[in-house]
Amino acid sequence: MKNTGKAVKKYWQLYLLLLLPLLYLIIFKYIPMVYIQIAFKEYKIGMSPFEMPLASNHGFKYFIKAFSNKDFLNALRNTLLLNLLDLIAGFPAPIIFALILNELTFKRFKKVTQTIAYMPHFLSWVIVSSLALQLFAPTNGFVNQIISNFGGEPIPFLNDPAHWVATYIFMGVWQSFGWNSIVYLAAIAGISPELYEAASVDGAGRFSKMWHITLPGIRPTIVVLLIMNLGNILGSSFDRPYAFQNNMVMNVANVIATYVYKNGIKGLQFSLTTAVGLFQSIICVIFLLLANWISRRLGERGIW
Repeated sequence: MKNTGKAVKKYWQLYLLLLLPLLYLIIFKYIPMVYIQIAFKEYKIGMSPFEMPLASNHGFKYFIKAFSNKDFLNALRNTLLLNLLDLIAGFPAPIIFALILNELTFKRFKKVTQTIAYMPHFLSWVIVSSLALQLFAPTNGFVNQIISNFGGEPIPFLNDPAHWVATYIFMGVWQSFGWNSIVYLAAIAGISPELYEAASVDGAGRFSKMWHITLPGIRPTIVVLLIMNLGNILGSSFDRPYAFQNNMVMNVANVIATYVYKNGIKGLQFSLTTAVGLFQSIICVIFLLLANWISRRLGERGIW
């Protein structure tokens, strides 16, 4: 305790800087957890969650209602499908990009490439979806116009469910791979240059150095980020699917986040959507713990 008090006294400015983010977490993350109990109660506006009556079936009425609802089951399936495809296509992309950038010797070209790759990250999904509409619209989209000019049939990128999923995943990878590569580039920068020099003396080529030095050097970073991605396998952002969806592809575009918005905020079914959100959070935590446990069992560091 004495050492702790001395550290706080010596570095009080740093602890003071921590105060604001801690207040943010407490006010906007922890205090709202009180309202989780709405999932087990009959919501009544203007009444404290502690005073609300318990829902039927020992409080599990809305969980049962959710799992007997076809729209929720469809949203659950779509969330898992899109997140898995995002993970399969999107997770390796920044790693490959970082490895390629690391091999570039022309520094000016490398910086320009990095800047161009980072830029889409700063675009909102509304802008990205508008760009996708201009590129992939069935009749007047730029890509379909080129296909038509060469005598081909227009492809329904945004109207056919299978093509929509491919377009959704492609735009997601394009928007994020450059920004996500920053972490891997930082990890690569931390690898000792002496290892590459020793490998050059032994006659190793670029690919051998990449395979035997660079990839093992960034493996702990890859594992940690993979665990975090697996922990969010049932999570979903709202803005991306909502911006891309249309009535012709709702059977694959409706995810849990949009289901909660339509039924909770617009439909005023707060207990139902709180139950859905709680279920989603619990499954994400289970996946996170499971992925971390597997990582530790395989000899990796994991998150903790």
